[in-house]
Amino acid sequence: MEKMIYALLSANTDQKEVISLLAGRKGLSGADLYLVSTAEMAVVACDIKRDDIIANSYNAIEYASVIEMLAQHFTLLPVRFGSVMESTDAILQMLERNLDDIQQNLLKVEKKYEFGLKIFCDSEKLKADLKAKPEAMSKKAETADQEITQSIYRDWVNKKLKEHRLEEMLLTYVDSVIAEIKGHLCMLQAVSKFNKMKTSTMIIDAVFLLDMERKDALIGAVADLQNQHSSLTFVLTGPWPPYNFVDFTVK
Repeated sequence: MEKMIYALLSANTDQKEVISLLAGRKGLSGADLYLVSTAEMAVVACDIKRDDIIANSYNAIEYASVIEMLAQHFTLLPVRFGSVMESTDAILQMLERNLDDIQQNLLKVEKKYEFGLKIFCDSEKLKADLKAKPEAMSKKAETADQEITQSIYRDWVNKKLKEHRLEEMLLTYVDSVIAEIKGHLCMLQAVSKFNKMKTSTMIIDAVFLLDMERKDALIGAVADLQNQHSSLTFVLTGPWPPYNFVDFTVK
């Protein structure tokens, strides 16, 4: 029977405490959870048949709940749903091949938690608000209009230029908000990753890695930003296991 892996833990972890937490807790398909250990590392796993690994919301939530329960007590590296190895020996060999990368990643996330921040807006309304600002139409834009005055495609080109300028203004505004957020994160000594303009309504999608003791400071910083940007909606989530900060590929 194959072995499904949930998380990687440091050798410094109190394995008796892990075993106590896992006692009576079931994995996918009601399987018992257990540790596979070496001198440097431990893996939380369960026995499973490949046919029982069904990627649906129920199983994903059940899988994630085990990782989140462990993350409340230990530093760990969460493993992607559906990560299966053929045997205990295969797990031990994988740990040996990837030992340095695993240890470096564990050091990076030690005593830290992940938080997510999504920022939403009505992008069309926001662009209209930005356009209404006195400085929105610059001399540069006026010059560009003059250059195409004699073109037979003047109306179409003017329309496209205006649309392009509005998109540029929106991106400039989004970059300014990201710069503000990074200013707060710098004071919190947080590691961050940003995606912008993920959809027309989600203009920023970010994740942060920081010490749990700085959680209240992060909440306060986001509240301040929300007050400063009434046209945006800030949604902060977490703490989560460090899903987005595991930076190695299994060999």
